[in-house]
Amino acid sequence: MTAAELHLVVPGSLAQNTGGYLYDARIVNELRQRAWRVTVHNLEGAFPVVDNQARASITQTLEACPDGARVVIDGLALAGFADLADTHSSRLRILGLIHHPLAEETGLADQTRQQLATREREALTACRGVVVTSAFTAKQMDTYGVPTSSVRVVSPGNDPARLAQGPSCGDPPSLLCVASVIPRKGHEVLIHALARLREILWTCVCVGSLTRAPTYAALVQEQARTNGLSGRICFPGECSTDVVNDFYHTSSVFVLPSHYEGYGLVLVEAMARGLPIVSTTAGAIPSTVPPDTGMLVEPGNPELLAGALGALLAGEAGQVRRNMIGAAARRHASSLPSWDQAGRVFAAAILELAPDES
Repeated sequence: MTAAELHLVVPGSLAQNTGGYLYDARIVNELRQRAWRVTVHNLEGAFPVVDNQARASITQTLEACPDGARVVIDGLALAGFADLADTHSSRLRILGLIHHPLAEETGLADQTRQQLATREREALTACRGVVVTSAFTAKQMDTYGVPTSSVRVVSPGNDPARLAQGPSCGDPPSLLCVASVIPRKGHEVLIHALARLREILWTCVCVGSLTRAPTYAALVQEQARTNGLSGRICFPGECSTDVVNDFYHTSSVFVLPSHYEGYGLVLVEAMARGLPIVSTTAGAIPSTVPPDTGMLVEPGNPELLAGALGALLAGEAGQVRRNMIGAAARRHASSLPSWDQAGRVFAAAILELAPDES
């Protein structure tokens, strides 16, 4: 039997520390474990608002794919595909891979948001099918003109992880946020929330790229300084997997103040380590974080976020809550599919949406 083949088209290197890229890389690995022949095409140029280099790169990439090839285009690159749909949608078996709709990114100008929504809709309706990472995102596909029959949900897998031990004896509780410092992740809300909790002992580590939105990242760090929190909050930037794992291991609470998430892979990573979650009700987060595994508040509300954090940080009662919620989080994470299972579901979805041609 001939091995199944797949071309995956992604902006830039697959080795980037974001949930979307980590998902793509793990799925590629799982498919290859199943003897799929996967070719990863790394696009050059700017995405999702494409520049001339990006247009040329995606054009050359699709032209190089042989007739009838299965081509999965990551959602970040889909806006660049819109202009090429007429040329390639009948020649290639093109599928979209959506982590979250492009227009849901926080901080976009209205014109840019509308442009991205329009172009993503044009691209998606030209695809033979779409794979999404959550049921929440699947429901959104209807607004983009994608019929339910053409959508498959393949949630991320989960890795077993050692139980977090928390900070050293005598040290205050430690908060951990793992997210690129970009507007959608809501770091500015976290700073204003923590400014309300000066009287409680805590420290906070915000792990994630400071270069994807440098102006915003600088603003967030300045807000920390202005609020007198520089000595309690650190921004180590993007870190290796081993370093991130060490931060998880020495943390007490995981916080993700996002304005929107299409799934929230880091939330599952934190739950697998027995960390209680403080996050928001934005996007797919309520589906990812069951009620007994964390405390979710309205996005963009520092007062409510401070209340949830304070309930887990203050005194012995806070520690009791952390232990109870953290244990529930770890139990839930242990019930989630493995990456092996996610790879199996992804492979089946691709074969259903783009079956072998007779």
